[in-house]
Amino acid sequence: MSATAQSPTESDDKQTRLLSYLREKAADGELYFKSKFIADDVELSTKEIGALMAKLSDSTEDIDLDIEKWSYTSATTWRVQRA
Repeated sequence: MSATAQSPTESDDKQTRLLSYLREKAADGELYFKSKFIADDVELSTKEIGALMAKLSDSTEDIDLDIEKWSYTSATTWRVQRA
């Protein structure tokens, strides 16, 4: 495995951590955010968050969240809402 490749459990852990954060923050309604503003909270890089958000927004899995790429002004803004 190369130094940049991640094991499935590392990737799953990052996704689980991000989903938990999103569920908590969107519990009372909508959440709008840019990756750079939550990176420290979820202990992920902005690139990791962006990649996971794109994956989650296209996901057919039952994640109980509606995830939408909302706008782009110097960085992507994501909209998250409980499904």
